[in-house]
Amino acid sequence: MITPEQYIAYLLSTPHNHTCTYLADHLDGVSHDTVSDFLRTTRITARDLWHLVRGVLQDSPAACLIVDDSVQDKRYSHFIELVKRQYSGAEHGLVRGIDIVNLVHSTGVTGEFYPIDYRIYAPEADGKTKNDHFREMVLHAVSDKQIQAKTILFDSWYASVDNLKLVHRLDLRFFTTLKVNRLVSLTPETGYVHLDALEWTEAQLQHGISVKLKELPFRVRLFKVVAPDGHIDWAITNASDPTVTTQVVQTQSDVRWQVEELHRGLKQLTGSERCQCRSARSQRTHLACCYHAWLSLAVFAHQMGQTLYHVRETLFDDYLRAELRHPHIPVFQGV
Repeated sequence: MITPEQYIAYLLSTPHNHTCTYLADHLDGVSHDTVSDFLRTTRITARDLWHLVRGVLQDSPAACLIVDDSVQDKRYSHFIELVKRQYSGAEHGLVRGIDIVNLVHSTGVTGEFYPIDYRIYAPEADGKTKNDHFREMVLHAVSDKQIQAKTILFDSWYASVDNLKLVHRLDLRFFTTLKVNRLVSLTPETGYVHLDALEWTEAQLQHGISVKLKELPFRVRLFKVVAPDGHIDWAITNASDPTVTTQVVQTQSDVRWQVEELHRGLKQLTGSERCQCRSARSQRTHLACCYHAWLSLAVFAHQMGQTLYHVRETLFDDYLRAELRHPHIPVFQGV
């Protein structure tokens, strides 16, 4: 037998290899089949993650929620269930992989964020789109989890009319971006135009413009955020607070980047992409354990006042010191 705790400890401790065989080779009394059976028969859900996270969460109306998805790259895997060809933001193109939609809670402070829900995008299995998962997770966060955060951040992929209406109806303040082909109207007389057709004054660049988004029943404030390299982000919010400026919008965008830190940490520190088991259940179990491993790292790193990456690297310090004192492989100096 193998327990979830043992498998999670393995994800935290293995330096590079995350296969069932490698674990079996290093855990006494455990075979490859034992590890495979554990992954194939064990059910660990996002709710189990929430039960652990809620004890360390610093929730308040000043906190925020972040939604984004991440593709677990499986481009060389052709027989794994859940794998499909889909767009990866990290690769800026289509790859074969498993997509996960994440809901992250953040205090807005650097390093103070935790995943509170996640959903594997598998429309062939459940018929749900990524926007369906978005709405379900947000609803559960407010109604079931009783999250107090009043701000939600997401990118243009999730800025559909249905999503915006739901967030507004839940009395949450959203900050999101729009694709340039979205239509907005300044007044009923001017009609709808594309975003890049609008003309801006200096005051409007600072404080935004009140616009009507096509098919949305309420007005939003539109901001044109120009990066130093000339790249333009079109951002909107339903916040009526006049103190919300372009600088505030940029700050919220920086906070939204924390979900990317989660995505990177899961891949680099827990081996979320490296399980080669074929069944959907095995992949789900492995990914669930990766979230638990990330959480273990995050909590320990916070206690130690260190980064997750520093904590992970120091696991191998004693080994390196021992090898430098008494190398197992002697340096060859000729015959």
